[in-house]
Amino acid sequence: MRTEIFSILTAFLLVCGCNSGSRTEGTAALSLDGTETESAEILPITGTFINLPYQDVRNKYTNPQHLDCTDPSLWTAKVAQMKKMGMEYLVFMSVANEEKSYYPSKLMDWHYPDWRKSPVDAIMDAAAEHGMKVFMSTGWAKDQDDNLRDPKIKGRQIEMMTELAGLYGEHPAFYGWYLPVEDCFGPVLTDYAVEAVNALTARARELTPSAKIMISPYGIFNSDFEDPRYEQQIARLTVDIIAYQDEIGCVRERYPLPRLRANWKKLRAIHDRTGIEMWANCESFAWEKGTNDRSSALIPAPYGRFLAQQAAATAGGADRIISFMMCGIFENPDSPYQLGQPHWSGKAYENYMAWKDGARYWKLAEAAFYGNLKSAKEWVAWNPADFGQGRSVIIRDGKTSEEDVMDKRWAVYHPGVNEIFIDLIGPTEVNELMVRMLNSEKDGVIPPVKIHLFASIDGQSWTLAQIKDTPVFPNTGHDAFIDCVLFDDIRLPVADGKKMKPVSLKLVFTCEHKTYIDEIFVNPTEIK
Repeated sequence: MRTEIFSILTAFLLVCGCNSGSRTEGTAALSLDGTETESAEILPITGTFINLPYQDVRNKYTNPQHLDCTDPSLWTAKVAQMKKMGMEYLVFMSVANEEKSYYPSKLMDWHYPDWRKSPVDAIMDAAAEHGMKVFMSTGWAKDQDDNLRDPKIKGRQIEMMTELAGLYGEHPAFYGWYLPVEDCFGPVLTDYAVEAVNALTARARELTPSAKIMISPYGIFNSDFEDPRYEQQIARLTVDIIAYQDEIGCVRERYPLPRLRANWKKLRAIHDRTGIEMWANCESFAWEKGTNDRSSALIPAPYGRFLAQQAAATAGGADRIISFMMCGIFENPDSPYQLGQPHWSGKAYENYMAWKDGARYWKLAEAAFYGNLKSAKEWVAWNPADFGQGRSVIIRDGKTSEEDVMDKRWAVYHPGVNEIFIDLIGPTEVNELMVRMLNSEKDGVIPPVKIHLFASIDGQSWTLAQIKDTPVFPNTGHDAFIDCVLFDDIRLPVADGKKMKPVSLKLVFTCEHKTYIDEIFVNPTEIK
C-alpha cells in the first residue's frame, strides 16, 4: 500500500511541477525581494517609550493604581530592568498631563510630592548611571490629544521645551527630543503637522544644537506612497529621526503584517533620498477587549507576533527598532515592582530574552520568517488524505506563508483526529522536527492543544517518540501570527545500544478548530 501511494504521489508531483519554487499568485513573499532569502539577523529592540501615569483604562496594567507610579524607586528599578533587556534609548511619552508636571516645573503644579525626587529626575539619573540615552518629551501641554493647531498649545510646548532644556540640557543622559506630534500620514502628511514639527524643531535647535530630534507618527497603512507629495512632505521635515508606528498592535486592518513588509521597503527608499533616519516603532501590545479603545487595557502580544514585526522592520531596512513599549508590557517576573498583565507580561519577557540569548526555538522561527530554513533531507508525506487535498506538496515545499487565511500556501486540517505520515525516503537519524502553524483566533484557526510524534523503522509498527504542547498565550483575539512546535527530545527505538533510524514519522493531533500548517521541517537547518 505504501509503495502504491508513493508512486501516486510521485506522479502527482510530476504533473504539478513539484510546485517548483514559485509562490502562490497574489501573495507576497517573506524574503526581502520576494524571491530570494535574507541573511540579515533580526534587529533587537534597543529603545522603549516610558509612559508616566495618566488616567486611562489602557494603562490598567502598565500603570496600575495600586502602585505609586511617581515613586522614584520604581523608576530606578525599571531603568535597570530596561538596561538588562538591551535598551540603549529611553523615550519619554510625556512629562506632563492635565496641567501638572512630572518634573520640577515653574509653569505648572507638580504631580508628585514636593518633598521627594521627581520621576523624571529619577529616570534621567538612572539612565546616566547605566550609560543610556534619553529623548526628552515636550508633551503634554494639556493631554495626549494636544492640538498643535491651537496657538496656546503650541506656545505651551515651546515654554515646556525651554524649561526642560534648562533643567536637563546638560544632563549626561540627555540625548535628544521626542516631539509628540502623532499626526496620521494617510494619505500624506498634512501641512499643519509639518509646520508644527518644524516650529518645535527650530526651537530645539536653538536650545540644544547637538540634540537628536525624533517624531513617531502613525498612519503608514493609510499612506499613499505613490503620491509624489508623500515624499515631498517628509523631505520638508527638519527632524533627524522618524520612528514610524508599525500599527500591528493597533490592528488597522485585518491582516496587517503582509502589507507592513512592503511598506517598510517603500519607506526605506524614501528615506534613502531624504537623509532622515528611519526607525521602526514596533508595537508590543495587544488589547484586552476592543482594539483602539480607551476602555480596553493594553496587554502583551504573543512573542511570535512581535518577532514577526521585528523581522519585517529588519528586512525593510530600519536603522533601529524601538517599541511602544517594553516597559510595562514585557516585564521581568523577578522585578520588585510588577507592572504589566500578571503572569503573561513575565512570559513575554522570558520569550524575548530567550530569543535575544539565542534559544534554538526562536532562532529557527526567525530563519523561517526569511525563508532561510529547510529540512536537512528530502521527504514526502504519503498518506492518502494529504495527497487528495494537495497538502503533501504544501507542507514540504519550503515555501512559508503569510499571516492571512487566504494564502494558498496553508494546508488546512479540519476538526477531528488528523494524521500526517512522513516518508523519510530511507533510514534517517531524526533529531528535531518543527511544525509551522497559523494562529488566527478571529478566523477560527487555532493550533491543536497537543501534537503526538510517532516513529517507525518499517512503516508498519509505530513507537511514540514525543508529545508536545502547542504554545499557550491568551492575548490572541485580534491577531493573525505564526506559532511553531519544535520536537527536540525525540525518543527513538534503541538496538544494540544505538538509536535506530526510522524510515517513517507520523504526526497525530486532534483539532477542535481548523488547523493551518504551511511547513514541516525534518532536522531543520538554516540556509547560510
